[in-house]
Amino acid sequence: MRVKTIVLVGVAAIGLAACAHKEEQVAAMPPPPPGAVAGSVAADRDGDGIVDGYYTADGVYHANAMPMQPPPPPPAPTGLGEKG
Repeated sequence: MRVKTIVLVGVAAIGLAACAHKEEQVAAMPPPPPGAVAGSVAADRDGDGIVDGYYTADGVYHANAMPMQPPPPPPAPTGLGEKG
């Protein structure tokens, strides 16, 4: 009787383990941002948190073509002032 119980539990465990095996689905990588090369690694050389360029698979550094420009200053106040 005890052997049958052990065998039944073993067969049930093997049966459930066979059903539970599923392949993990890997999400596709998003496309690289504009100006980057697929397979490259972003580089922040000066440590300010902004990507300055990227390294290609062969280890060559490529700087971003256009650095970000600061926004234009606000318009100067008029000589007349505001009337309220």
